[in-house]
Amino acid sequence: MIPDGIYDAFVVDAEPGVADDGTPHMHLELTILAGEHKGNMLTVTAVGLAGTEIDLMGMPATLTVADGQPSIRIDD
Repeated sequence: MIPDGIYDAFVVDAEPGVADDGTPHMHLELTILAGEHKGNMLTVTAVGLAGTEIDLMGMPATLTVADGQPSIRIDD
């Protein structure tokens, strides 16, 4: 994972999944767009995102890492 901070990102790939407890989630492959970590690729699992994997691919996003825990917001 990358250090705590706020990062501009781009969704390269998205794949739906279901956790063992039945919770739907989305595996997102992201690339960082700027700064020291520009070009780094990482994968995060997100819950509660609107849209299908097709809707999410190619979308800009904001990745926030706080206390080592990532959260993702898909930007319009």
